[in-house]
Amino acid sequence: MLFRKIGLAIAFSPRAEALLAETVRLKNLWRAELVLIHVGQHGQAEQKVLEALLGRHNLTSQAVTVCWRSGKPSEQILKACQEEGVDLLVAGALQQEGLVQHYVGSIARRILRKANCSVLTLVQPSVNPKPFDNIVVSADDHETVHDTLTIACRLALKEKSKWLHVAREVKLFGLTMSSVDQVTEEEYTQLRNTLIETEVDNVQRLLGKINHEGLKINIRILAGKSGFEIAQFAKRKQADLLIVPAPPKRLRLLDRIFPHDLEYIFADLPCNVLVVSSPTGKERKHG
Repeated sequence: MLFRKIGLAIAFSPRAEALLAETVRLKNLWRAELVLIHVGQHGQAEQKVLEALLGRHNLTSQAVTVCWRSGKPSEQILKACQEEGVDLLVAGALQQEGLVQHYVGSIARRILRKANCSVLTLVQPSVNPKPFDNIVVSADDHETVHDTLTIACRLALKEKSKWLHVAREVKLFGLTMSSVDQVTEEEYTQLRNTLIETEVDNVQRLLGKINHEGLKINIRILAGKSGFEIAQFAKRKQADLLIVPAPPKRLRLLDRIFPHDLEYIFADLPCNVLVVSSPTGKERKHG
């Protein structure tokens, strides 16, 4: 089982119904336990609202774990996830006022930076949720690429997705090409094609170690600004889910000065985004 325990950071907002519907779909798909986390007031009024929400999905507060918390939202949500052993946290994206683009707010950013579980950010949750049919996953050369691809393949198989697009961003591609002087157009094209073929081979070797039988897979090599390019690719493919690895918990100095790769995605979410926290990384940390 990929997700044994799914958490939902829920506020009693107009989108609470849709977020709960999406989370219940995932709960049923993975036969997982459900943990609801609410940071704020807890009284009879809030209890009645929650009971009504759950009732519309044939659930009761006794059938799920409900964590009522007070304090700083990001800290309390993270604490509840850790205490309850949540594998996947579901949260809604915010929409910039007056704009159609969606972004991850400051609270969600702190959660994404520090969470020890995977986090699914939903851009437009629906009360009638649908499976993820068209998925894009990052296959960049990072230490958790195997885990990220494994989770993407398992999820796509479970969802019976129509497509899984495996995108690899080559950060030095432009630099490599611009450093080539005094070559003919034919030699330039040949070098470019060789570089692309090498990266495709790298992705195919990664996929060769992962069960993906029955999946329609499209491998794409991207060049340009990291993070930005895969977001644009997801838009072009009209993906309903983008899967990326979790950012490092401790950022390098350069990442503090310049935007981290994922900041381009968080600033203007192209679709629903699943940020994968590597199980292998957890084992290393705890082992």
